[in-house]
Amino acid sequence: MLQITGTALIASLLALIVKEQKPNIAFLLTIFTGSAIFLFLIDQIYEIIRMIEEIARNAKVNQIYVDTILKIIGIAYIVEFASQITKDAGQGTIASKIEMAGKIIILAMAVPIITTLIEMILQMIPS
Repeated sequence: MLQITGTALIASLLALIVKEQKPNIAFLLTIFTGSAIFLFLIDQIYEIIRMIEEIARNAKVNQIYVDTILKIIGIAYIVEFASQITKDAGQGTIASKIEMAGKIIILAMAVPIITTLIEMILQMIPS
């Protein structure tokens, strides 16, 4: 965590200093820093995914559902990252469109899971 915090603080200070003279360089520094922080976390993300898959296997949960949920989570993080970068570039309108697209994609991916849940609930209700 110290590496991430240190990297973020140093990059923030550099971006503030450079922003006055070269705003494009400051923006690129921001994007690079965000990507570097993400790369710091790749190992932890992999371990979390591996643990979730192991728990799902032990619980005998259909792997298709687990994969879909992990994809939905991944899309949410990617959309958030892209939206924040777009906002940093001063393009709030485009950022809101990215967020809307992400929500629609997530909803479309969730439909099979929602359908299965509704079917399970209906089977539990006595006729």
